Amino acid sequence: MALNPIPDLLDALRESLVGVTDGQVAQYIPELAHAEPGWFGLALATLDGHVYASGDADRPFTLQSVSKPFVYALALTDRGLDEVVSRVGLEPSGEAFNATRLEPGTGRPPNPMVNAGAILTTSLVDDGFPRILAGLEAFAGRVLGVDERAYESEVETGDRNRAIAYLMRTAGSLRADAEQSVRRYFRQCAIQVTARDLAVMSATLANGGVNPVTGVQVVTRDTASHVLTVMATCGMYDFAGEWLLRVGLPAKSGVSGGITGALPAQLGIGLFSPPLDERGTSVRGIAACEELSARFGLHLMRPPARTASAVYLTENGDRLLVRGLQGDFGFAAAEALTRDVAGHATQGRLLVLDLDRVGRLHPVAVHLLGTLIERLAAYGMTTVVADVNRRGLLPQAHREFPGLDAARHWCDASLLRA
Repeated sequence: MALNPIPDLLDALRESLVGVTDGQVAQYIPELAHAEPGWFGLALATLDGHVYASGDADRPFTLQSVSKPFVYALALTDRGLDEVVSRVGLEPSGEAFNATRLEPGTGRPPNPMVNAGAILTTSLVDDGFPRILAGLEAFAGRVLGVDERAYESEVETGDRNRAIAYLMRTAGSLRADAEQSVRRYFRQCAIQVTARDLAVMSATLANGGVNPVTGVQVVTRDTASHVLTVMATCGMYDFAGEWLLRVGLPAKSGVSGGITGALPAQLGIGLFSPPLDERGTSVRGIAACEELSARFGLHLMRPPARTASAVYLTENGDRLLVRGLQGDFGFAAAEALTRDVAGHATQGRLLVLDLDRVGRLHPVAVHLLGTLIERLAAYGMTTVVADVNRRGLLPQAHREFPGLDAARHWCDASLLRA
């Protein structure tokens, strides 16, 4: 039996949504129409490089519009914020991803998340597609390939994007060759990734531009924050406002069924399910993100009461583990503690959790730690809690004591009797 409950939680979430059959697989790009509607994968990456995955999380698919924030990050790196903003706006358009509207007078596209802005942004990356591919590989932490059939399919059917490019070329905002820029954009959309990759890529943004798996600084902290801001306001097109209200994560969707989302300083999420709603966003992906946000307390606007460290005390004795917790204890802290304790679990050992300094134990932390305690008990470990106020924060614990000294004394006596 696995002691860490998070993989089971992801599997249960996926299973609860498998029966959702709303939406249609994208048809306007012929190659995308071959996707199976039942494919469904999700992954979650923490900032210390651990990745949880469920379902079809390792099935490759093309990035499509999910490429936009990461290529925008490369353009910011190559050209700087001021130059990029002078060419591409930052305001939500309230329109579909393939809208043709440009800013009067300047010809700027409204933002880099719509197709017009993405085509122009792509033209601003130095050294063309090789730089784009290498940059996205750095975000993913592995070598990526291009689906050539998907690329050719987009070349054959992408006249609306060509029209947008020529409009910008006429307006003066696009200064590169229009056809070359569109083909480069089509090629970046045809890069293949998995839901696991998307989780790592968004975790890189959440981690201030440092890939949590490889440790490579892909972009600067400032660039990562700029990209996350635009994702929050514009990443979900004309659904951006409701998305931010219900899910509360900077995110980007694509018509192949991918969604990537990031919670700054905590984690990255990747999802893949091809059936789309009328806006071109994965139906199961939206539902899964709403559930993840609600169950794990991930909403960006939820005000935390943070401390320097969620765990102030760590002791690993031969028969006794002690962990002292503090502050506002939410999903990220509970996930790390769960993995830590599971890694030190030994039959016959005792675990003491000191909760005296905990201001709030969020429901998701109660659930994760409570499940861990139950699994430790089945494995042969006993967990006790120290809390001077005896608040009953973890009712699954074997006993609760009015302070750490009392808990230690009981544990010492129990070990002597064993």
